[in-house]
Amino acid sequence: MPYKYYVLSELYMSTNKQGLLVITASAVIPSLQPAPCNGSSCPPATGFQYFVFFTALYLISVGTGGVKSALLPFGADQYNDSNLEESKKKQSFFSLFFIAINLGVFISGTVVVWIQQNVAWSLGFGISSICLVVATVAFLAGTPVYKVQLPSGSPLKSVVMVFVASFKKRKLEVPADNALLYEGDDADLSNGQSVKLAHTDGFRWLDKAAVVFEEVEEINKDEGGGGGWLQCSVTQVEEVKILLRMLPIWVTSVLYAASLGQTATTFVQQGNAMNTKIGSFSVPAASLNSAEVIFMMIWVVFQDTVVVPIARRYTGNPAGLTQLQRMGVGRLLAVPALAVAAVLETWRLRSVRDGGNLSIAWQLPQFVILACSDVFCGIAQLEFFYSEAPVSMRSLCSAFSFLALSLGYYVNSLVVSIVAVVTTTSNKGWLPADLNDGHLDYYFWLWTGISAINFVVYAAFAKNYTVKRLAVPHSH
Repeated sequence: MPYKYYVLSELYMSTNKQGLLVITASAVIPSLQPAPCNGSSCPPATGFQYFVFFTALYLISVGTGGVKSALLPFGADQYNDSNLEESKKKQSFFSLFFIAINLGVFISGTVVVWIQQNVAWSLGFGISSICLVVATVAFLAGTPVYKVQLPSGSPLKSVVMVFVASFKKRKLEVPADNALLYEGDDADLSNGQSVKLAHTDGFRWLDKAAVVFEEVEEINKDEGGGGGWLQCSVTQVEEVKILLRMLPIWVTSVLYAASLGQTATTFVQQGNAMNTKIGSFSVPAASLNSAEVIFMMIWVVFQDTVVVPIARRYTGNPAGLTQLQRMGVGRLLAVPALAVAAVLETWRLRSVRDGGNLSIAWQLPQFVILACSDVFCGIAQLEFFYSEAPVSMRSLCSAFSFLALSLGYYVNSLVVSIVAVVTTTSNKGWLPADLNDGHLDYYFWLWTGISAINFVVYAAFAKNYTVKRLAVPHSH
């Protein structure tokens, strides 16, 4: 595997660790904390205290985002795709990676939060720091057995080179016979490995970069002596085509992530407006978001032990369903999940008008369906952006999946702002402070429609998506 993934993983772990240590220090050292409240008067934090606090948060953000995108290709590259058994183990690795991330979210959102609120914030942050130190030691301990490979060349340079070459040779004709395009040799490969990609149709204008021509000197003269970056291999061109094909799939991933974002936002608001008592126990509305992680882990086991073997039997595909099919199932399941939430909110509002209130337990179906949706789509999405990416850009493309999740929350906030402006004209709008005076059900129906349209758009792109293919060596 590329050595850079090893270095990046270690670097981002170190960054994350530094952030946690700084924020732990801010919870322990009195001078880094605001002065204690005097009655109802609470002195604000100083500029330096804000600086330390936000520095810690940014370090943690950079470290967390970076380590996820580096560790994923790091672990997956330990398996050999040419071996069927190892290929199956790689699929299991993505499931375990998905479980590990969500298990961490569950523990931090329940155990650690309880310790911070009931014992001490410093202890909660300290536990997180210790866990990261242990993880770093475990990671470094495996160094002798990791499969590593020194990096070769710059993948971004290769991408720019294809665009430049295709523009400079825009007047040349692409031969009808694709075999006449420049194949290049191993030294031309930006991925540093002897992996050549087969030519695919589509984006034919990029093929101009691989057109073989003899009048190099004449073109150099026409370009004023700046005629470098004129010849690219088919593999270099195909790597750029892959990125362009993945882009619309990624855009639908952002909207899908925004629909999942309802679990941590509007679902919690809906739960707070319901009867949170189940027997003598009061259920915090936010805890159902943590409970969703349990549902996801159950669905992961169910998918690997039941769904995949059955699908494998009918499709003949060792993976059961293709990555694009599983991502489609996930996007589709988001539609009924949000529709269930809308129906429940309509029922809740009717119940409130009649003088009663529904139990928060009625929210479980929408969490269960979304958990199943996330399992189908989340794991397949990690696999897709890893396996389809050019070898030299797997870390970057793996980060696309996590970037989509982050941007999804921004899209969610944008939709809330638009809805607030549009609906708050002559009344309190759909999303007032008191949900009993609003129409959260209309908001859920809006997201049901957005998710349905997103699925249709995704299905259209997925149907026409050309999967990456390796070139078959020419016989001599």
